[in-house]
Amino acid sequence: MDENRKLNWLHICLFNLLIVAVYGTLMRYKIGFEFAFFNQKNLQHAHSHFAFSGWVSLLLMVLMTRTAGLQADLSKEKIINRIFTAMLFSSYGMLVSFTIQGYGFYSIAFSTISILVTFIFSYYYYQFTKETKSDVSKKWMYAALFFNILSTAGTFYLSYMMATKSIEQHAYLASVYWYLHFQYNGWFFFACTGLFVQFLKSAGITIVAEKEIFYILVLSSVPAYGLSTLWLNLPVWIYILVVLAALAQFFAILWFLREFLRSNAIERLNMSLLGKTLLFAAGMALLIKFALQAGSTIPAVSKFAFGFRPIVIAYLHLVLLAFTSVFLVFYVYAGKYLKFNMLGNTGILIFLCGVFLNEFVLGIQGVASLTYTLIPYANEALFALSSLILVGLFMLNLGKVSR
Repeated sequence: MDENRKLNWLHICLFNLLIVAVYGTLMRYKIGFEFAFFNQKNLQHAHSHFAFSGWVSLLLMVLMTRTAGLQADLSKEKIINRIFTAMLFSSYGMLVSFTIQGYGFYSIAFSTISILVTFIFSYYYYQFTKETKSDVSKKWMYAALFFNILSTAGTFYLSYMMATKSIEQHAYLASVYWYLHFQYNGWFFFACTGLFVQFLKSAGITIVAEKEIFYILVLSSVPAYGLSTLWLNLPVWIYILVVLAALAQFFAILWFLREFLRSNAIERLNMSLLGKTLLFAAGMALLIKFALQAGSTIPAVSKFAFGFRPIVIAYLHLVLLAFTSVFLVFYVYAGKYLKFNMLGNTGILIFLCGVFLNEFVLGIQGVASLTYTLIPYANEALFALSSLILVGLFMLNLGKVSR
């Protein structure tokens, strides 16, 4: 198979990110201005489901197969491409059905298909890579796939409650946060870290104590779910376990960062200024995320955080946009999976500026909400910044150059 055909999935994923931005901008426009078309809640569901499946999950799958070298085997590549096609089909099915009907028969059907596709991918990825001895990222990828599967328990329980019409508020929120926790802090985080560890290895860089850091993060991931449910007034022993998990994860990230800096990796990677900027931005977002997690173990802080929607939105965008999406753009760029001309590079920079200005305004809005203070023109500013992200991604997509 020729190189251009191999790169098609990367083109599709970046185009899907552009669609995510279109929906984000449209939602911000509806908040700040009058726009009668489309239901805001339906747009929100379409936006989030497509971002998870059509952008992050699909790209992670593509990059995982590339780093494992599975595209070198034609028979394996055919199976993988069928899985990617099914994932893309379910993603666009969710995008359209959620936009039109919100939660309904078709949107739930496409969501179920996407879950089944992730199960199938996990099975084949394990079968195709289990004999590999030298892949340092394999344990990170297996952990990512495990947490991805584990996250679906929240989705299935939500479906059960809806089918039986027995929705209870605490159970509903606990199920939603279960899914989000093991997606964000399991599937996305471990897959991205695995990709980064493999990226470093390809440059001859080894993180000291990488195995120990991995086990700390894995073992603390399940109890860390309790950070999302502190509002349930957990028993003291569970609360202590949750606090220890949050502190362990923060310690592990600081340990990883220290060893990364001590390895002199920045200079040894020989990246462009744009590549270094993307990596620094993603790293800072990740560090802030784990610091906020540790801070949220204080009960009063947790109750405030989960009681104010702007804070929840700011945190979710910090993880999905400022860390995960920026890291994936970095990985495609710095790993030279795609090349970009001047227009594309400028688009990446505009995208990055828009992401962090957007997060800055969301953060201010979230903090102000604690005192019920309205920030003048915050909605208009967020619409402008969403538009900036959209422009950056449009330029990024136009500026892709096949290798």
